[in-house]
Amino acid sequence: MSYLGISCGFHDAAISLLNDNGDILFASHSERFSKKKNDPDLCPGLLTELVNIPNSKAHTVCYYERPWNKQLRQLYSGQGIDWDKLTTRQILKKQMGFWWPTYKNCKIKTYNHHLSHAAGGFQTSPFDDATVVVIDAIGEFDTCTIWSASYNKEGKAQYKLLWRQVYPHSIGLFYSAMTKRAGLKPLEEEYILMGMAAYGITHYEMLADFLSSSEEIRFKYNCHLGVDNYEPEITNENIAASAQFIMNVLLWEVLRRAEDFYNSNNLVYTGGCALNCVSNEKTGTYFENTWVMPNPGDAGSSLGAAALAYGKKINFEGPYLGYDIPGEYPVNNLLDELVNNKIVGVANGKAEFGPRALGNRSLLADPRGHEIKDLVNKIKRRQNFRPFAPVILEEYTHEYFEMPRSWEKSPYMQVTAVCLRPNEFPAIIHHDGTSRVQTVAPDCKSGIRQLLEKWFVMTGCPMLLNTSLNIRGEPMVNDKLDAKRFEELYGVKVFT
Repeated sequence: MSYLGISCGFHDAAISLLNDNGDILFASHSERFSKKKNDPDLCPGLLTELVNIPNSKAHTVCYYERPWNKQLRQLYSGQGIDWDKLTTRQILKKQMGFWWPTYKNCKIKTYNHHLSHAAGGFQTSPFDDATVVVIDAIGEFDTCTIWSASYNKEGKAQYKLLWRQVYPHSIGLFYSAMTKRAGLKPLEEEYILMGMAAYGITHYEMLADFLSSSEEIRFKYNCHLGVDNYEPEITNENIAASAQFIMNVLLWEVLRRAEDFYNSNNLVYTGGCALNCVSNEKTGTYFENTWVMPNPGDAGSSLGAAALAYGKKINFEGPYLGYDIPGEYPVNNLLDELVNNKIVGVANGKAEFGPRALGNRSLLADPRGHEIKDLVNKIKRRQNFRPFAPVILEEYTHEYFEMPRSWEKSPYMQVTAVCLRPNEFPAIIHHDGTSRVQTVAPDCKSGIRQLLEKWFVMTGCPMLLNTSLNIRGEPMVNDKLDAKRFEELYGVKVFT
């Protein structure tokens, strides 16, 4: 019997299945099956995959936020009330459709949005106690929360809310509004704004334009309404640089407050803003150890809701939790293609749970060529300025990158670091000389480790360029049919 965690109805729907031993049986995004980027709804393909998993019968269905409280906030913000989404049962009945009779007699539990984020972070972390910081656009009313987290003598996770900021004062809503102001798609292309920031000049006066108190995270304007008309003469690049500066300042303020509230050297940082790799490098200013789960956004809260119902530490062994393409990792085929053509795709094993490809649904390339970055951006239909990440054997990380404090490792590509040899690896260096590093440990559950080991023996280079196996605006490749389509449409060999 299992706990089924569900996040759906707003952005990037997902499910997570957790058994009574704390093992994650399955976790995946709806978009991977529906082929709709950031699909907000549960799709038939995902639910079919769920019911076909052995031992998938759930005794408890866990929802990631409180619908009634969310409706109150939407009423307060002028969005009105959706009478079909007042209760969790209403939402699940509509979302699960044909599959609802299988689950309607289960125990149904509903949790606070930010608490689901906190649990997804803490109960997958290696820590026994931690300060938990949650920052996103908006939960029900919460936009930023600080928690203490620990396990009691029985191993039960205990959470205490220490501080909160509420709508409309929101770091996440501000960053999304600036994403739109810079000509990008909010709730999807914030990561592009982050990359664009390196090309701009910071307008420091923006901090005073938007914040009445950076310490209390109080905004002068409701960014939920948009900031499209803000200073039209400022270039998009400068908007990006300024928004990133404010993101950094506000995160530092939250972390300073969090350090003062609870005596723990461990930080668990989660919520959608925890995907901002540039800001993440500063967490070591206040904490000795940092944990960001590989899926800190709303999709990851499906696992957080299941974790709350389970109650104890989860047996978290890595992000490879989704749809499985069985078979041995095609190391030799990938090596041959990299040597001959410098670029290759791989779709093998269980898909990553989270927005970043970490070796099982990846487009890989030799990071040493000057032409590689432009070529991969062309394949993926991305802007030419967009950077790519290196994936590197963990034991060689510090020979090539200056890792930030509290980030000795970065297995989930969650922090930027200064490259110590930028001239040797132009394909993975951003305009500011940094790289978003993925380190691969010897016990990694993906065959990417074996590939890197053999690549290093052949070339003397311990890293590859790693980006997601998709093109801009589409979800990552999920199954063999997706892989074949990618190969045929974009002219890159994909091995499964």
